[in-house]
Parts: sequence; structure tokens; C-alpha cells
Amino acid sequence: MLICLLPVAGVADADLDAMERFVGVYFACETRRLPTLETPDGSHDAKRDQYDATAIMRAALPLCPPGATRLLVVTEHDIFIPMLTFIFGQAQVNGPAAVLSLARLHQGFHGLPEQRELFVERVLKEVLHELGHTFGLVHCADRQCAMSLSINVTNIDVKRGELCAACAANLAERLRALRRETAAGDGSPTGSGS
Repeated sequence: MLICLLPVAGVADADLDAMERFVGVYFACETRRLPTLETPDGSHDAKRDQYDATAIMRAALPLCPPGATRLLVVTEHDIFIPMLTFIFGQAQVNGPAAVLSLARLHQGFHGLPEQRELFVERVLKEVLHELGHTFGLVHCADRQCAMSLSINVTNIDVKRGELCAACAANLAERLRALRRETAAGDGSPTGSGS
């Protein structure tokens, strides 16, 4: 199983390193960092001074290599979808890709002194959350589970950096099924080679 990380202009190598290590261990998979994608044309909304998450994902999807199980797009841009003021991330539920914004995970975004350890904790919780969605997990009622809905950083800080027992069991079963499927097919999660 291969999970690729695709940075969009400006993501620090140290942050990508932490994400790659976490993903490799948590999902027991190979990881690959893809070359940086420049900010997609047309993704910036000048009125909001934010970036359209859907436009970023649309530009990123064709860059996912054949045989990759999932693609996690990571950006420092503050992202949105039209119906919400902002989002931390967006995922295709039970689909191939997710996009994660690091912008609001920084204390500095909220006018507070930066705290590297807190920032990395938030990032890894949200990496797990967004990738969890791509493997079919939905929001969890357990506020300490990484799959619980977060509408602000306080919600993220309450979460543990792991899944609750029910979500962990659900993910484990989904990963086993995916590994069986890819072993029986051509190595891609869809069986189509892409």
C-alpha cells in the first residue's frame, strides 16, 4: 500500500517529514513525497483571501502516480469550500484523495506565539482524520477520537492522536479488505491501474 504526500507551494520539509513518518507507521504502508505543486491557477478567491479546496484537489488528482492507494495534498494556504467560512481539510470519503491546510493549525494564525510541538500534534491528528475519511471512516461522536468533527483548533486539541476503539477496528477491517483487493488485482485500489 502506498500513500503519497503532495505539498502545495510553501510546506516546510520538517512538517512533511513528520507527516511521512506518521503515515508510514500508523497505516503500515510505504509513503512517497511527490514534487511540490505550485498553487493552482484560479484557486485563490480574492474576496475571501482564501484558496478553494476543491480547485486544489482537482489540480492535484492527475499527479497521483499509478498504484498509489491514497493522495494527501498538504498546503499552508487557508482553504475553504463555498458553504463554509473555512475548513481544516477536505476528503473524498472512501475515495483516493484528501487536502489538508496547515494554516489554522499554527498558533501564529490566531495571534499567539508559535508552539512547534502543539502544531505538529494538530497536524498529525488532522492527517489521520482526513486519511481516515478516504478509507471510509465518518465523523465520530467520541470527541477524543481523531475522527471527531473539528470546527476550531480547540476541538482538535481535545482529540487524542489516535482513533477510538470502534474507529480503529473499522479502519483495520477496511485496510485488510483493501490489501486483499489490491493483492488480487493489479496493485491499485480500484483494480483499474489508476
